[in-house]
Amino acid sequence: MDFNVKRLAADAGTFLSRAVQFTEEKLGQAEKTELDAHLENLLVRAENTKQWTERIMRQTEVLLQPNPNVRLEEFVYEKLEKKVPTRMNNHELLGQSMIDSGNEFGPGTAYGNALIKCGETEKQIGGAEREFIQSSAINFLTPFRNFLDGDFKTILKERKLLQVKRLDLDAAKTRLKKARMADARAVVSTYTDTCSDSVTYWTQEVTKAEQELRMTQSEFDRQAEITRLLLEGVSSTHAHHLRCLNDLVEAQTTYYAQCYQYMVDLQKQLGSFPSSFSNNNRSSVSDAASISVPTIPVSASLPNMSAGLGSATASGGFNELRSSNSSRKARVLYDYDAASSSELSLLADEVITVSNVPGMDSDWLMGERGNQKGKVPITYLELLN
Repeated sequence: MDFNVKRLAADAGTFLSRAVQFTEEKLGQAEKTELDAHLENLLVRAENTKQWTERIMRQTEVLLQPNPNVRLEEFVYEKLEKKVPTRMNNHELLGQSMIDSGNEFGPGTAYGNALIKCGETEKQIGGAEREFIQSSAINFLTPFRNFLDGDFKTILKERKLLQVKRLDLDAAKTRLKKARMADARAVVSTYTDTCSDSVTYWTQEVTKAEQELRMTQSEFDRQAEITRLLLEGVSSTHAHHLRCLNDLVEAQTTYYAQCYQYMVDLQKQLGSFPSSFSNNNRSSVSDAASISVPTIPVSASLPNMSAGLGSATASGGFNELRSSNSSRKARVLYDYDAASSSELSLLADEVITVSNVPGMDSDWLMGERGNQKGKVPITYLELLN
C-alpha cells in the first residue's frame, strides 16, 4: 500500500488551517473575503428557487394524490425501483358501486338504469383523472424533481467548494500578514542583534506566503467563475419550469373539459330532474320557495319510461284536461314527497284523481286521494284513458 505521509500531513495541515480560519471568522478575529454583490444575488435567487420548487412540487403531489398513506407507499416503491400496483381511484370505485347497485335493482328499472349510466360516467371521469395525474407527473413533477436532484445539487457542491477556496484564500492572507509582521520585527531586532538568520528566515516565509496567496487567489477566482456560470443557469431553469407550468395548465384544461363533457352527456341522457327533488330532504321550506316548478325528470333514453313520459307530456292530454275543467284518473310514475303542506305526497303506481284549478301553474295539477288533497307535479303522472 502506497502511504504518502507527506501528502497526508499536507492535507491535514490544510484542513486545520481552514478550521482555524472558519473559527476565527465566527469569533470576529479574522477578516473574511466578501463575494461580489452579483454573485451574492445569484446565490440568493438559487436558494429561493430551490425552496419554492420544493414547496410547489410538494403541494402538486398533494393535489394529485391527497391520501398521504398512498403517497408514502408510492415513495417507497419508487425508492425500491418497483412498479406501483394499479388501484382504482375514488371516481372509479364510486362508478363501480353505482353499476353494481344498478344491476342489482335491475337495468330495466328507471333507477337502476340511471345508476348504471352514472356509474359509467364516473368511471370515465376516473380514467380522465388517471391520465391527468400521469401527464402532470411526467411533464411537471419530473422536471422539478430533476432540478432538485441534479442541477441544484451540482450548485450546492460548487458553492461548498467556493467556500473552501475562500477559506484557503483568507488563511493565506492571514499567514502573509503574520509573516510580514514577524519579518518587520526581525528587521528591527537586527539593530540590537548581529544575527541575521531570523531576518532571512522570515523573508523566505513572506515570499512563500505571497506565492501561496497568489495561488489561492487564482483558485478562488476560478471557482467563483464556475459557481457564477452555474448560478446564471438558474434563469434557464426558470424558462424550463415555465414551459412545464404551461404543460400543467394544458393538462388541467383537458382534464376538466373532459369531465365537463362527460357530465353534459350524462345530463342529456338523464334529463333534468324536478327541482322539487332538492326540497324533499329539507326539514322546512320558506314561503317564498314553497312553489316548485318541475321539469321533465328523465329523458327518453330510459326505455321503459319513454311511453309513460310521452303520454304524460303530450299536449292532447293535459291541455285537454285544463281546457275542460274536468277531472281524470292518473297513475303515479314515481314516489314524490310533498315539499309543503299545499302539496300531496305520491307513491309510485298508485292511481289518483287530478283536476285543473284556474290560476295554478301549468306544471301542476290538483290531486285527490280519498279525503287528501294537494298539488302534484304533472311530470310524475300518466293520464289514464
